[in-house]
Amino acid sequence: MVQYTLAQSPEIILTVPGKDSVKARDKAMDQLMELMDAGKLPTELEEGFGPQQLIEVKESTIDTVSGEDAITQAVQVLSNLATLKLKVQESRTEALEIRQAVDVLFSDNSVSEEEITRLKEGFKVLKNFAQANLRYQEARSKAEQARQVLDQALKSPEK
Repeated sequence: MVQYTLAQSPEIILTVPGKDSVKARDKAMDQLMELMDAGKLPTELEEGFGPQQLIEVKESTIDTVSGEDAITQAVQVLSNLATLKLKVQESRTEALEIRQAVDVLFSDNSVSEEEITRLKEGFKVLKNFAQANLRYQEARSKAEQARQVLDQALKSPEK
């Protein structure tokens, strides 16, 4: 595998099977064109940009930077998890009450206009809780890896 980047957008990494060659650079250019067509390239490339202007990314450069970046990212992931957990906890009780009130809509009992209005207002709380809860569940699975990264970084060297 060989990886290429652009001087204009070093965050863009194009990975191509094989070694650095004309053919590999052409494949990377194809990937770059797909990014441009999809509007996912953050910078404009000058006319005449070609495969020879791609910069090969060496693995060792990534390894030296990735340790500190991984720790920073792990802390951000855990911070996000903490924020989402608070949001979920704050809205859980109210959302569950509203969820129980929804069952009234499916019964044959008559419902007052006031109850319907209160339900409609509660749907926003219910939606916000459900979305926050989904984001929390996703963040929690990502946070497991972040916790492992931090545990590894905090491990004291054995004597």
